Amino acid sequence: MFKRVAIVGATGAVGEEFEAVLRNRKFAASDYVLLASARSAGKSVHWIDRERTIRELGPDSFAGCDLAFFSAGGSISKQFAPLAVKAGAVVVDNSSAFRMDENVPLVVPEVNPEAIRTHKGIIANPNCSTIILNVALWPLHRVNRAVRVVVSTYQAASGAGAKALAELESQTRAVLAGHAAKPEVFPVPCAFNVFSHNSAVGPDGYNVEETKMILETRKIFGDARIAIAPTCMRVPVKRAHTESVSIEFEKAMSPAEARAILEKSPGVKIVDEPSANRFPTPLEASGKDDVLVGRIRADQSISGGRGLQFICTGDQLLKGAALNAVQIAELLR
Repeated sequence: MFKRVAIVGATGAVGEEFEAVLRNRKFAASDYVLLASARSAGKSVHWIDRERTIRELGPDSFAGCDLAFFSAGGSISKQFAPLAVKAGAVVVDNSSAFRMDENVPLVVPEVNPEAIRTHKGIIANPNCSTIILNVALWPLHRVNRAVRVVVSTYQAASGAGAKALAELESQTRAVLAGHAAKPEVFPVPCAFNVFSHNSAVGPDGYNVEETKMILETRKIFGDARIAIAPTCMRVPVKRAHTESVSIEFEKAMSPAEARAILEKSPGVKIVDEPSANRFPTPLEASGKDDVLVGRIRADQSISGGRGLQFICTGDQLLKGAALNAVQIAELLR
């Protein structure tokens, strides 16, 4: 059992999910310290079993802590995670701060749990879209190496935080009332719209989200040669990301073989009923721990039966963030 667990970013969209995940999984911890900015300090929230007061994050916040979940952005993690480690805590960090650090394991428990053993105080939680892809792709890749993966994402507004979700809701009401949608969080209106992911585009033409999917998947799989071609989009959905995936394998793999593998894979639920036209949706995935997989079919553009397509959907606040982090911590015990 952990003695004292710190939650950094406790009032954010992901921070709030930690409470439900820890409570539902009956996480073994004696006490919690909830940390946020000065703006939230002093607020009282119900956490697990009682009312607790939010404290302002500072250099001395981690005294007595043996575990710290960070979900407050990369700059906060870079500044305070080393201090938490120095105080004796193991950090599970949900930001991008340490993901590509060669000395920090990047972990999806269903894929590479053994990597946790190499940690030096910090373990990185992958990007949400990477986690959702990896949970569905890894079981197939382990049996029959994926040579190339083309993935298009349809990412929910709440993946950009609580303010982005509120913007989608307010814009939707405004448009239905006959008013213009005024973007503030996103660069363009999100209500009734689809647009390229709102992360910065680099000189190679890939935005940050797409680059994360490429580099993080290679690190998690331990396969620097796997070719990944992502296109990341925002859609007017409140919660849960959907991904369309096309895979070229080294050897032939039929849809029936893939289904049989995925049906036995941890963290995966098959939702694939062609006769009823029932496949994964973000509404069904919202609030669920599993990644839903369906529309499993041959990619007929790839010769020799080596191509496969499917869609997968996962709750980016749960499996894509808080749940994956808690699963990592459970492996530490």
